[in-house]
Amino acid sequence: MGLFSFFKKAGSKALVNEEKKAAESSLAKEIAKNAKISVFHSIVKSLDLGVEDLKIDLDDDVVVVSGTTDSHETREKIILALGNVDGIATVDDRIDVVVPPPTTRFHTVQKGESLSKIAKEYYGDPMKYKEIFEANKPMLDDPDKIYPGQSLRIPNLIA
Repeated sequence: MGLFSFFKKAGSKALVNEEKKAAESSLAKEIAKNAKISVFHSIVKSLDLGVEDLKIDLDDDVVVVSGTTDSHETREKIILALGNVDGIATVDDRIDVVVPPPTTRFHTVQKGESLSKIAKEYYGDPMKYKEIFEANKPMLDDPDKIYPGQSLRIPNLIA
């Protein structure tokens, strides 16, 4: 038993090739991840919502979002905008809201539902679909364009 010394730069290049492949694979994954994060930033920016110090990270199918906003509604819209992207399973919400949040419900759209059907379920009045539509703007640009699996904010209505 004992230590045996070798010239570090001499010998088989077997490990060098494997290390190079691993580094290239790791670099490609990092580039793809950064591209996705850039898209998420673009999505939030396009909504023109008031959020400061926005930070977004991605861990496989989990989006981690942080920042500060004055509105619970803005926080919810950001979460929905990021969570309603194909391939995303979870949004890890770390957004700070300076104003205390009102109680809001979320609804997952089922096959055959419309905003008026959802409004009837929550408010007893199908014509209140406009309130749900407004609460989900700008993610929704048409009250007739919702799809199964989509998550929506259902705001509490002030009597």
